Amino acid sequence: MKAVVFEDVGRPGIHDRAVPSFAPDEVLVRVAATGICGTDRAILLGEYPARRGVVLGHEAVGAVAGAGAGVGSVAPGDRVVINPTYHCDRCRLCRRGLPAHCGAKAGREVGVDRDGTMADYAVVPERFVHRLPASVSYRRGALVEPLACVLNNLAAARPRWDDRVLVVGAGPIGALCALVLARRGARVTLAERDQGRVALARLLLPRAVRVLTAEEAAGAGRPDVAIDTTGALPGDVLGAMADGGTVVVMGEKEAGVATVPLRSLVTRGIRLVGAGPYRPADFALAVDLARELPLEDLVTHVLPLERYAEALAMLAVAPAAPATGGYSAMKVLLTTDEGVAP
Repeated sequence: MKAVVFEDVGRPGIHDRAVPSFAPDEVLVRVAATGICGTDRAILLGEYPARRGVVLGHEAVGAVAGAGAGVGSVAPGDRVVINPTYHCDRCRLCRRGLPAHCGAKAGREVGVDRDGTMADYAVVPERFVHRLPASVSYRRGALVEPLACVLNNLAAARPRWDDRVLVVGAGPIGALCALVLARRGARVTLAERDQGRVALARLLLPRAVRVLTAEEAAGAGRPDVAIDTTGALPGDVLGAMADGGTVVVMGEKEAGVATVPLRSLVTRGIRLVGAGPYRPADFALAVDLARELPLEDLVTHVLPLERYAEALAMLAVAPAAPATGGYSAMKVLLTTDEGVAP
């Protein structure tokens, strides 16, 4: 099979790999589509740690191609979406009800230190595959995993019905946050520095979402809730909050640092939250919500796996990135299935 492999920082490559074998409790998935995530981008830019030689990708849908003897919940031919976030259910954190922070993840994170889904086939334990609802296309289902991330962070933000909500960053995660918030009836503003992404967000998101440049957002009033999907601006966001507000830092950058004025934080009653990875329940909820949310509206490009370099260039990943360094896509899918329409 073909697979996109992390060779080194700034150097992905397509390799020939054997179709992986599977254990009695595992499922072999014929991957139909994999979304390129900000984490994949960060790995290639050296901003997120990953094992060299690992197959990239974790936002995946496909069909069961084989199942171990102990597998009973799915069968060959079933359409599924993969939950790539491992939890053991046995360690202290799992037993305390914190499976998102499982202490046994090392070596088991799909697309990071366990082979991922930018390939023709992927193997995952049975309990990490979910059947896709019949009404959910592969194109829509490929955004279930990022939707689970969003649901987890919105739960941490706890916005009230009358809150003014600011989402920082108009990439796929920021756009998903805004889409879900608008669907709930929230007053949501999406702020972005990159002009290309501002234009895409204005084109793709419903009119209920106010999309502003960073300069416009600075004069748009103090939000009650802010979700920083970039991981780079929590200090700036904290200074712009209304008293009693909440800031959720959702984006992850290995070198991200913020200087926080503690007196202001305390006297103004600002809550700073890191939600961490999503829980299994968040993923199951995302699968269910995919029945009604038009997630596919955020997919701007679908390319065959072999054109991975072109896909990465759309997301400003070197060495194929455009000289401007800007973005020319929102969510990009890599596919091995001609049925996933471009």
